[in-house]
Amino acid sequence: MTAISILLDKISNRYDNRRNDQTHSHPLYSVDKVFPLLHPPSPAMAEASRIFQTTPMSSLSHSLSLRKPCFQTISLPRTSPTIIRCTISTSSSDTAKAASATPQPIPWGCDVDSLDNAAALQKWLTDSGLPPQKMDIQKVDIGERGLVAVNNIRKGEKLLFVPPSLVISANSEWSFPEAGEVLKRYDVPDWPLIATYLISEASLMKSSRWSNYISALPRQPYSLLYWTRAELDRYLEASQIRERAIERINNVTGTYNDLRARIFSKHPNLFPEEVFNMETFRWSFGILFSRMVRLPSLDGRVALVPWADMLNHSCDVETFLDYDKSTKGVVFTTDRPYQPGEQVFISYGRKSNGELLLSYGFVPRQGTNPRDSVELPLSLKRSDKCYEQKVEALKKHGLSASQCFPLQVTGWPLELMAYAYLAVSPPNMIGKFEEMAAAASNKSTTNKDIRIPELEEQAFQYILDSCESSISKYTKFLQASGSMDLDITSPKQLNRKVFLKQLAVDLCNSEQRILFRAQYILRRRLRDMKRGELKALRLFDSVTKFFK
Repeated sequence: MTAISILLDKISNRYDNRRNDQTHSHPLYSVDKVFPLLHPPSPAMAEASRIFQTTPMSSLSHSLSLRKPCFQTISLPRTSPTIIRCTISTSSSDTAKAASATPQPIPWGCDVDSLDNAAALQKWLTDSGLPPQKMDIQKVDIGERGLVAVNNIRKGEKLLFVPPSLVISANSEWSFPEAGEVLKRYDVPDWPLIATYLISEASLMKSSRWSNYISALPRQPYSLLYWTRAELDRYLEASQIRERAIERINNVTGTYNDLRARIFSKHPNLFPEEVFNMETFRWSFGILFSRMVRLPSLDGRVALVPWADMLNHSCDVETFLDYDKSTKGVVFTTDRPYQPGEQVFISYGRKSNGELLLSYGFVPRQGTNPRDSVELPLSLKRSDKCYEQKVEALKKHGLSASQCFPLQVTGWPLELMAYAYLAVSPPNMIGKFEEMAAAASNKSTTNKDIRIPELEEQAFQYILDSCESSISKYTKFLQASGSMDLDITSPKQLNRKVFLKQLAVDLCNSEQRILFRAQYILRRRLRDMKRGELKALRLFDSVTKFFK
């Protein structure tokens, strides 16, 4: 037997002995306290990246600076090859050493498209209080596995009704209460707390009350957490999502290293490294990013909702998970009818294709996501005579000399235009730098719709130059992707590399499409301005000749 198998056997035996002396009802971690039935529900499909990045992390290391998107649904590709586990690279020596080692396989979960554990999951949920459902877990074209209607479903009908007792949250009861109490003493935030809880329960295998649920989770989630640094650099070199992916990987790695240094190493009997390691944390955070939901009507708590998390995303669907006070369960209300055999969808939020790849590991088909956007990088020129003054004005409002702003097919935010005005402002406008910087910040409540006619043409040209610079990067990648040497040594590696490359090509095509649209609008605007200036000049010349 392997060391981890022996350890898991010991843990299971220890749990079985303890279970004879304790019941699963622990007043401190009662699920009823997690879901007080006091407030009316409000919509909340979790945005995994935003939840993690905005969770208070003050109790963790100050080095874990979590990035919030500068501004502000999921189906996997129809053909999904086998995913092979890979390592990640970071800057720290400990992490680099761990990343270079051969990753150990996760001893729980199943293949991402497996239905082997679906029947057991559904039976366990039913036995545990889930009411009869009008949906079934089946293999589907979009999303590998999904919930498919087995009866007629009407538009406006409420489905699911998952009771609070079947929801995993930060207050869920631990099979080892001592472990949960230690983490709470250290004020560990909800995300790393639930990630640790999931590993703890998964390591107990059949002894955990959640074993049927965990057995049905993917052994390796679709997640950028499993992309190597070389893969991110190679396939996402043109997209700003690359930077966010690297930052997310470093945040997860840093969170694990911090927990290990501050807590796990001091309580090795509760958190043995054979179970609580970088590989299992990569798995648990991959599960959370792709399945966690936020329920703001219940104090904004985040949770895993078994059964509901089998629903796949559609960009055409607006419905979301919610907590229903009258039925005391997590539900969603359909926004269209479904016939037996049709897959039922839900919205994972108004996310761009890049954000969907970042959290869920897939890219919708080009042109199908009305919320798609691309981050356009803008920077002040160091040769600018007022560079220092502009940087100082930006810093006062939480901005820097280099910023990213979202472009959509329908246009761009007012903040971007304000930043462009500041970037092209001459020295004689130094008195307005503060106003422009404030309007460029999404945190400011000041008037953002500022208009400076004398700078408008320069501002549009500045944005156009940035667009064309980004377009050239996408064009270079897409042209090279056709002949890209995949450097493969086995069929399984080929499947993985082809899959990642296809995701990257799909993302780049969708983001470049938005940039092309912005380029067209900007060129037309500049052309019209120049025509207007030429017309005015001709009119002036005519008047002059008349008086002569």
